[in-house]
Amino acid sequence: MNIKKNPQLLSCILLTAIATTSHAEVKPLDHIVVVVNDDVITKNMLDNRINDFRNQLELSRLSRIEPETLKKQVLERMIRDTIQTQQAKLFGITVDDLTLNRTLERLAKSNNMSLEMFRDTIETEGLSYTRFREQTRNELIINQLQQRIVARKISVSDQEVQQHIEQNETDDSSKVSYHLRHILIATPESASPEEINTAKQKADKVYKKLINGADFKDLALKESSGRNALKGGDLGKRKANELPKIFLSAVKNLTSGEISKPFKSASGFHLLQLVNRSNDQLMVKQMHARHILIRTSDETSDDQARKTLLQAKQQIEDGANFAELASKYSEDPGSKVKGGDLGWAGPGDFVDGFENVANSLAIGQISEPFKTPFGWHILEVLEHREHDKSKSNKENQARNAIQKRKMDEEIRLWLRRIRDEAYVEFIDQDS
Repeated sequence: MNIKKNPQLLSCILLTAIATTSHAEVKPLDHIVVVVNDDVITKNMLDNRINDFRNQLELSRLSRIEPETLKKQVLERMIRDTIQTQQAKLFGITVDDLTLNRTLERLAKSNNMSLEMFRDTIETEGLSYTRFREQTRNELIINQLQQRIVARKISVSDQEVQQHIEQNETDDSSKVSYHLRHILIATPESASPEEINTAKQKADKVYKKLINGADFKDLALKESSGRNALKGGDLGKRKANELPKIFLSAVKNLTSGEISKPFKSASGFHLLQLVNRSNDQLMVKQMHARHILIRTSDETSDDQARKTLLQAKQQIEDGANFAELASKYSEDPGSKVKGGDLGWAGPGDFVDGFENVANSLAIGQISEPFKTPFGWHILEVLEHREHDKSKSNKENQARNAIQKRKMDEEIRLWLRRIRDEAYVEFIDQDS
């Protein structure tokens, strides 16, 4: 018999089974709260998840949410997760214990803990490690499902990459990051004009509360249908070029703490709060240098190499051309053909001894002969500059940013669609 055709029967079976497990003591009876396709969410399952989230919210100072609002948000999260794990089963997606243990070990290591310390910390904070472990398994499964279902639809063309680079070279947004909070007032996939109008009115009411001083995190917990609602709507820090254009347009002129007016997308109506904006330029000091290298060997001693370089240094100071002497004497094949030119280099690009000497020189000054593991050198620093290292690997950065932006939007639409298509029946009228 299909559960969703007769959920009351399963509820009776479940109650009977629990009631007959012990005649010696009376225990509160579990019961079905929601039927989700062919699975159920019981009151005990919901209560455990609420307790876990409440502990997390208290740790993150987001504990002001009313119990009924938290219950509503957690239950909706559980419904979405159940639908996704059901789909994962259809695709045969599983996460074995070995994979799960490695993930937990990496998570512990990222917090500078052993796995045992990590487990103790979780339990000290009032969370069940067993439930945490299984929830982590479910999150890994859901992530694999999203990658399989959604990521395969995402393609990024070379033309998009080049357009992205050109755009960001113009407006410099690749260097700017936004820390945002988000509230989504969702609409169904095929929303009627009435449903859209109702959602708009709700978004306007939320906006009015916010500009009158309501806390954004609290309202996100209470009202948002977004995936990050239980985090107070926190989207974290995103590069400008990773945000949907509609989000970027809404926040680029805001100052820290300001809130955007409600705006509409295919998912519904959005409100954004700019926590802060930061410039992600990674400026490093670089030097342009050239050198002459003499290697030591059975035929060339340290003293001979040093004397040869002293003579070359004197010749340069007397007016000889550094590049010509490097081409004649240097034993560094890479720079020899370029007159000893090493190009631009930043911190860590040279071995310590070489870098220390280079940093001690004024521009145009020739060093005394010095030794590194490669041999003996004389060195001249030609110029210095401040260089934005974040420009490295532009194409990879652009492709990843486009892919992330498309993925986020596709997941939002896909989650809404599978939620609308699922059979969801609320058995407990109080839920």
